[in-house]
Amino acid sequence: MMQLALNHMTAPGLDYVAFLDLAKRLGCAGVEVRNDLDRPLFDGMDPAQAGQLARDKGLRLFGLSQVYPFNSWSPEVAAELRSLIATAKACGAETISLIPRNDGLGCGNGERQANLRIAIKEILPMLRDADLVALIEPLGFLTSSLRSKTEAIETIDALGAADHFKLVHDTFHHHLADGGPIYPDRTGMVHISAVVDPSLSVADMRDEHRVLVDASDRLENIEQIAALLAAGYSGPISYECFAPEVHDLADAEGELARSIEFIASQLRPRAA
Repeated sequence: MMQLALNHMTAPGLDYVAFLDLAKRLGCAGVEVRNDLDRPLFDGMDPAQAGQLARDKGLRLFGLSQVYPFNSWSPEVAAELRSLIATAKACGAETISLIPRNDGLGCGNGERQANLRIAIKEILPMLRDADLVALIEPLGFLTSSLRSKTEAIETIDALGAADHFKLVHDTFHHHLADGGPIYPDRTGMVHISAVVDPSLSVADMRDEHRVLVDASDRLENIEQIAALLAAGYSGPISYECFAPEVHDLADAEGELARSIEFIASQLRPRAA
């Protein structure tokens, strides 16, 4: 039912090779690698070699993260984007990730739409030249300059950019943004994680609270995943946990496997 993936943020203490091996043992179809961990991308390995190593292990490089803040366009952001595109092409990554500004600036009505339009218009020719897809990830935080999937889709369509831009549906951010349409046919990646602390208000939920999905999940991961699958989504569903307690697990593989089986067990009756 699920095309499972693993984001390196879930196990940032593992080197690239060990991360690939973990994903393989968990039955993942592929991985997402990141340039924002406290280590060189691919641990300094040549991107072409890193991509081949993943393929040799039977894994796809679903995504390469990230450019931030992509919708605050500048020569520096453009240079970061060109570099990420070049790395993605070298390693064979299928997508790159674009993260919106998240510091409370550029959030005003009119301003945020204009900034998004400028960025997509500038990025589109680069993606066309590289024959690459970029994933835009709306963030549900109140400080985010792009919270709405609908707003992103409307801007992408207005610029005729649907062939090169898709969305990330992140179950955490979807919950923080009060839900809304899920756009399964316009989604290129799903990120999953849970918040289980009962004392947190939604407004107080942060990345460091994102743990493995279990029966205490408050984000309705099962409902969100089931809705996406029922609506025809067939792309990767990638585990992305930021919580230090997940990063420090003594048996991360065992806990991840148990969580994955929990999700599968909850989805099976819905698919029957």
